[in-house]
Amino acid sequence: MNRPLPFDPIARAAQLWEERIGPAGTMAAVTGLMRVQQIIQSAVDGALKPHGLTFARYEALVLLTFARRSALPMRVMGERLQLHPTSVTNIVDRLERDGLVKRVPHPTDRRTTLVEITDEGRARHAVATKAVTAIDFGLVGLTPAQTGTLTDLLTKIRKATGDFVE
Repeated sequence: MNRPLPFDPIARAAQLWEERIGPAGTMAAVTGLMRVQQIIQSAVDGALKPHGLTFARYEALVLLTFARRSALPMRVMGERLQLHPTSVTNIVDRLERDGLVKRVPHPTDRRTTLVEITDEGRARHAVATKAVTAIDFGLVGLTPAQTGTLTDLLTKIRKATGDFVE
């Protein structure tokens, strides 16, 4: 990581935007959000890398541990992870190569293949979860109440853009 700057570059950009273009509130919020995403991604990647996982692969393991039967069809995984089928296939391929999941036939639908977490996958999920929770998923500097408010605000944006319906 670089040394901290002696000023906030986003605040400076907002000031210049305000002077030269117009209201800068949305630009500053989005730019700040994008920078925080970079910070969080870097922290989470750093916590997961020693465990041979990316955040996408970690999320897939989490999803499978949450499933009642520890297995889900790939289509359902894609829906729940909000990923394109090709991305899910790539994630599952890598997890399978690492012995963390296995593909198994669906017991009642021959057209469907299930992805099932293995014992090694459960073990890797457990140690990776300890690693990401130890760093609060990279979200530092907020109180629990502020984290709740942030989650609420981000949920409003996600809902307004059609990410989900209640």
